[in-house]
Amino acid sequence: MIERTPILDGACHAVLIGAALLTCLPLYYAFVAGSLTTAEVQQVPLPMAPGSAFLENAAAVWSRIGGGRLFLNSLIVAVGIAVGKLTISILSAFAITYFRFRFRRAAFWLVFLSLMLPVEVRIVPTFEAMTDVLMPLRALSLGIGLDAALHALTGWQVEIAPQWSLLNSYGGLIFPLMASATATFLFRQFFLTVPNEICDAARIDGATPLRFLRSILLPLSLPNLAALGIIFFLFGWNQYLWPLLFTTEASMQTVVIGIKQLIPHGESIPAWNLAMNAAVLAMLPPITVVLLLQRWFVKGLIESGK
Repeated sequence: MIERTPILDGACHAVLIGAALLTCLPLYYAFVAGSLTTAEVQQVPLPMAPGSAFLENAAAVWSRIGGGRLFLNSLIVAVGIAVGKLTISILSAFAITYFRFRFRRAAFWLVFLSLMLPVEVRIVPTFEAMTDVLMPLRALSLGIGLDAALHALTGWQVEIAPQWSLLNSYGGLIFPLMASATATFLFRQFFLTVPNEICDAARIDGATPLRFLRSILLPLSLPNLAALGIIFFLFGWNQYLWPLLFTTEASMQTVVIGIKQLIPHGESIPAWNLAMNAAVLAMLPPITVVLLLQRWFVKGLIESGK
């Protein structure tokens, strides 16, 4: 039975409306500042009503930072990170849940403990690994004397593993951020709720493990995939530290780095209206994704909670 209490309902709605207004207030101020001219945005206090220069400021932002290229880079990086995280997480969770191999539980806990090592902690070794991908292979060949042996046999100076850098590339921006211990844990918990009879029936019908994953587990996991996909897309779109460190060419920067270029500093002319306008433009793709997939997002969160 659902009990309706008007006073409690009104209080709850008041709290929700107040929280929504507090959340949207900075966004509204960013929109207002992004629609003002350079002279208007320097007024104290800032005008509460939007101005009429939003489209003009958007055009100036787009031309100054090369908006088309930056938005394309952010889209590729965000989609690549989301797809990579989902693929690796669901495969690792599938292996840990349905395969019986030695040190299976230890492997799961090692994956789970990686939550304690965010990107900021491992930023230096990650940078070294991405700027010299074949370094382990080169160290191994030098350790076992493979280069010297080939030189003695052929008389040629052979380099087994030349230096290969992913600097200023989509692979270098995506690969270090593809693993997700959180998604692996969530998929494992979901797979544990699937009845063993389904797995036994698929095995009796002659289904291979990949067929079982593709035909049974993936359709059942669609709400979880959608919810996590949205979260990972937002995570990839909002990345700042790693693209800032790993891109030295303007053509490979993301839109978040482009906003940084518009922030006034030093002796430059303060143009906070352009910076705020760029921030509003950068929020539009994530907001669009969330609104379009809102039903799947809520469904995935509810079914994950069950």
